[in-house]
Amino acid sequence: MALWILNGQVWNEEAGRLESRHVRIEGGLIAEIVEGQQQPDTAGCEVIDAAGKLVSAGFIDMHVHLRDPGFEYKEDIITGTRSAAKGGFTTIACMPNTRPVTDTPETIEYIRSKAASEGVVNVLPYAAITKNELGRELTDFAALKAAGAIGFTDDGVGVQNAQMMKDAMALAHSLGMPIIAHCEDDSLVEGAAVSEGSFARKHGLKGIPNESEAIHVGRDVLLAEATGVHYHVCHVSTEQSVRLIRLAKQIGVRVTAEVCPHHLVLSDEDIPGLDSNWKMNPPLRTPRDVEAVIEGLEDGTIDIIVTDHAPHSAEEKAKGMQLAPFGIVGFETAFPLLYTKFVRTGRWSLGFLLQRMTSDPAKVFGLASGRLEPGAPADITVVDLETERKVDPETFLSKSKNTPFGGWKLYGFPVATIVAGRTVWADV
Repeated sequence: MALWILNGQVWNEEAGRLESRHVRIEGGLIAEIVEGQQQPDTAGCEVIDAAGKLVSAGFIDMHVHLRDPGFEYKEDIITGTRSAAKGGFTTIACMPNTRPVTDTPETIEYIRSKAASEGVVNVLPYAAITKNELGRELTDFAALKAAGAIGFTDDGVGVQNAQMMKDAMALAHSLGMPIIAHCEDDSLVEGAAVSEGSFARKHGLKGIPNESEAIHVGRDVLLAEATGVHYHVCHVSTEQSVRLIRLAKQIGVRVTAEVCPHHLVLSDEDIPGLDSNWKMNPPLRTPRDVEAVIEGLEDGTIDIIVTDHAPHSAEEKAKGMQLAPFGIVGFETAFPLLYTKFVRTGRWSLGFLLQRMTSDPAKVFGLASGRLEPGAPADITVVDLETERKVDPETFLSKSKNTPFGGWKLYGFPVATIVAGRTVWADV
């Protein structure tokens, strides 16, 4: 049965405004988009009335943690994909720091099979660069690619050995695959829980310096230049990293980068106390760093927005700032945070935000989705831009509730998510 999304507001990039459109979906694809003043024949079709709502290509999140296999008490593919759908995401890419680590074809196949049978959004698995993410021996890149891995990363830890990283880049390049890097020099971060800054000084905590991230970025762009690999920098958080990536792009290195909503809207000066829901890696940095990553996103130095959705149990987060694990959940707050902070205030156009969450990640990673046009996959998000709602972690579809944004009043919450022409979540 065909599906019509009627009376939606679609962003017209050339005109720089929202315009009324009807969208017809058939066979899992967008069949046609017609002007709002027309009255399409919807006989025999499913109909969604999106009057007054934004209709966009589905959001794409290229950095998430589903915790499956091994840590299903935090999250699993079922709850994680439903949480993603509630946040408007139709495609997500999951990191390999699971247990077992996603370093064999069998684990890749497990994730793909479970996502296909029990998940509700598209799930793209990354594979580890090194076996067990220990940094000692490369995984079988060719076998992992054949099993369906979309890239290689030891996210959660940085690859400490430069020769190991260079060998990984050369091998990935030979296979036409990207290297996705968590940039962190372990010798600078041991025992630290927050950024080196005002909050750390106030509470007598050891701080994580900016250089811990930037040193790896600098090293890796040189290795990427030498090997020709597509090198992608995870969760950029520092002014120094932005500067290095900008320079690398200027001289032609094939480097792309991502940033998370929390690094765009929060600094270490916002942390209210020793609440581990504000503990993440990379940590919240200074206001100067925040402005640098915003400007980096705006000028194209940073290519895409990701959530780094990182669920943990309440018991784990109750261990306090020093002992609790790093990470916050992100699916269900990402778009409302950025829409409220940057679009409603006039700093960004709506089109800019949508581009960084749809077509740009699709372009960076060679995906067919991310487009609202005939012939594209019918992965679509419908968003209420006008209603203010309060963030209530207890309503999250994620198993975990670890967020610093509880109680925030935001605009721009998704109200329906469609994947391959099927409605997988709706605010009914």
